[in-house]
Amino acid sequence: MTLFDRSRRLVPAPQETRLARPDRRLFLRGGLVAAGSLALGGCDLSDNPHVDNVLGGFSRLNDRVQGALFGGTRLAPTFEVADITPDFPFNAYYPASRIRVIDGATWKLELSGLVSDRTPWTLDRLRALPQEGQITRHVCVEGWSAIGQWSGVPFRTFLERIGADLTARYVRFDCGDDYWTSIDMPSALHPQTILALDYAGAPLPPKYGFPVKLRIPTKLGFKNPKHIMAITVTNEYPGGYWEDQGYNWFSGL
Repeated sequence: MTLFDRSRRLVPAPQETRLARPDRRLFLRGGLVAAGSLALGGCDLSDNPHVDNVLGGFSRLNDRVQGALFGGTRLAPTFEVADITPDFPFNAYYPASRIRVIDGATWKLELSGLVSDRTPWTLDRLRALPQEGQITRHVCVEGWSAIGQWSGVPFRTFLERIGADLTARYVRFDCGDDYWTSIDMPSALHPQTILALDYAGAPLPPKYGFPVKLRIPTKLGFKNPKHIMAITVTNEYPGGYWEDQGYNWFSGL
């Protein structure tokens, strides 16, 4: 079975996860606040399919509104070294005891979709590209945040190097921990979106996503996939692990 096929499989979050799994209904209810003046017209928020459909509609509306308001040059806040959170937290849909360990010597980044050069990339090739660093805040949907220091390849630089269709709608990421997610192309081209190779000046440790993770500080944490194994540029909606369970797809800050 290929990685792409495996990553499409929905893997339920285990009961022993370190951080509580965010509740879909609570997440969607948050969309009601973001919707502002739009109202449910008397529906109570009980567990029934009609309410789920209404909440899901607001979630999709939020995606469209956030996408329309997204500024391709508006930057997320940056910080100083003194602001970095000690022992930056580990977070995933599985506990720390199941952190994936990937062999960087044999790892290759697979490419597919709307790109002209699908040659797999090694870590050495990625490190030979221009690198940029950032100290930015990671914001988790579970209600916590942390500031970390990341560096790596500007994602726009990488997409241009592989001849990606920059007018395509989506970029999908498939990961070595069976996670997957996707982002819109304008967010992919944002100047702060990077393929992170290092944390705090050293290669990413496994708990932060070795060998490569996406660092995109303009979005919530679950849009920052770790252990990236494959990237697909596409015009077909790719969904994601949490997104396919009802969470807002755009999830911008």
